[in-house]
Amino acid sequence: MKLDRLHPAVLAILGIGVLSVMDALIKHVGARYPTAQLVFLRFSLGFLVASAIWLIQSPSKPTREAVKANILRGFIGLATATSFFYALQTLPLAETIAFSFLSPLFLAAFGVLLLGEKLAKGVLLGLAVGFGGMVVMVLGQRSFGTTALPISGVLAAIGSTVTYALSLTLLRQRAQQDALIIIVAFQHVVPAVVMAIPAALVWVTLSAADLAIYAVMAVLGVLGHLLMGMAFRRAEASRLAITEYSALLYATVLGFLFFDEIPGIATFAGTVLIVIGTLLAMRERAKPDEPPIDPAP
Repeated sequence: MKLDRLHPAVLAILGIGVLSVMDALIKHVGARYPTAQLVFLRFSLGFLVASAIWLIQSPSKPTREAVKANILRGFIGLATATSFFYALQTLPLAETIAFSFLSPLFLAAFGVLLLGEKLAKGVLLGLAVGFGGMVVMVLGQRSFGTTALPISGVLAAIGSTVTYALSLTLLRQRAQQDALIIIVAFQHVVPAVVMAIPAALVWVTLSAADLAIYAVMAVLGVLGHLLMGMAFRRAEASRLAITEYSALLYATVLGFLFFDEIPGIATFAGTVLIVIGTLLAMRERAKPDEPPIDPAP
């Protein structure tokens, strides 16, 4: 079965899962390296992976308008990555992820404001149910009042949520016009170029094991963004906003497998709500007068 035949929500959930594994690896190595170096390695190695795929696929040459639009989105992606990586380094993982769940609300809002999308009742209901599931899971697992969170980390987490939602909204716009690998390549080259000098100024020598981890992160990053591109090419941003809540499910599983964190009753209750919310949003199909968009070459 070809991936592009899967339901857009399924593609988005798969992409979020791949990116969640990448985030866990970032958290693992983040304490040993400066943020600038972390961002540079993540995107420079990712650009090498994307370039290899570009050479294999040989898509049509991007237009000047496509280059400008994707460079702009690359800078937005840089802001997202830098602030999110900093948040991962300064806040506990659960709190960082909790802040990220504001993104579906911003994503739905940007879809309406920038793309002229209309929020169907099923999508609104799905967002509400999914958000409720997130609240149940987060408040049921941790107490936010026991330890004061660094204000810089909190602001970074919230900022990354806004720019991430904006980036996905623009992805929806570009994915209908450009080959996905072109979008992903520009998304990687801009942060790599911009962060090259800052990374060099604070460079810390890498171990062979960490270099291998960065290489895996690069592959996961490209794969995750390609899956997200497939999803946002075929469905409105507001319809896919609910799928962002699945990241908390992935975080729970990763925490159980690698950090011996045992999910509680609140986790299972929240999971049920998130699944119900996702299914409600998935039931809302594209309008009849909106034909499916053929995959770009």
